Amino acid sequence: MITALIVLAALVLDASLGEPRRLHPLVGFGRLAQGLEQYIHADSIRRGMFAAVLLLVPFTLLAGLLDRLPWSMLFDIALLYVALGWRSLDEHARRVRDALLSHDLSAARRRVGNMVSRDTAALDREGVAQATVESVLENGNDAVFGAIFWFVLAGAPGVVLYRLANTLDAMWGYRNARYLRFGWAVARLDDVLNFLPARLTAVGYALVGNFTRALRCWHSQGTQWKSPNAGPVMAAGAGSLGILLGGTAYYEGVMQVRPPLGEGHKAQADHIDRALRLIRRALLLWMLVLFANGWIADYVIVG
Repeated sequence: MITALIVLAALVLDASLGEPRRLHPLVGFGRLAQGLEQYIHADSIRRGMFAAVLLLVPFTLLAGLLDRLPWSMLFDIALLYVALGWRSLDEHARRVRDALLSHDLSAARRRVGNMVSRDTAALDREGVAQATVESVLENGNDAVFGAIFWFVLAGAPGVVLYRLANTLDAMWGYRNARYLRFGWAVARLDDVLNFLPARLTAVGYALVGNFTRALRCWHSQGTQWKSPNAGPVMAAGAGSLGILLGGTAYYEGVMQVRPPLGEGHKAQADHIDRALRLIRRALLLWMLVLFANGWIADYVIVG
């Protein structure tokens, strides 16, 4: 029950305060990683693994040590709050939606460019809405459910390792000339750490939406996606919402033909709100499961 209360407290803090405006630990970690990369980068898997160890191990061990102190519950709440990006994801997506509803396509393109790595300058309204929904569904796992999963499973060290590895993957996990080998280790680590959370996120999306269609899309389409974890999450989310995602996208000027995800109509501005509501319903389901599990565990121990 204590674990469920910590998760709830962190979610309330995130919903109330949003991300720290100054001195965000993940921003600081990103700058540290950039500085290290300047000195250690090479077209080498071994160098990339060494860099990952240097950045991840000390902070994970430190979190484990701090979690043994008397005030560990407050530390856990603060740590999980910093690791969550629920409100930030919501705010970024709503800014895109507002621009689309105001028929300001230029602003919508700029704002969705803050959420995705693809080229956005030439996207039409449907393309902007689709990119936003894809980002919302995928980051629902990365910034919300994955962090909660690893905190519940492994406490402070687990959520620190997960969130920092996820940050490094966002920086180095690209399949281009600079990072194909150097970023290989962090990309594979992120895949491993996200394997279970992504599938639990997909289950959550299915249970709070169109369950049958979500499972059908997950089974038939999720495995076709280039990412082994983003595929199931986005396929289940798209199927649950009854929209069509995927297809052609441009990255650094190069066209990529991605498999389709979901079924139904193409994404529109109102689907952004629907995707955000899907995350809220799935999050409520997760919290009910956590509290029920805590209540059962406490009842068995007391009994």
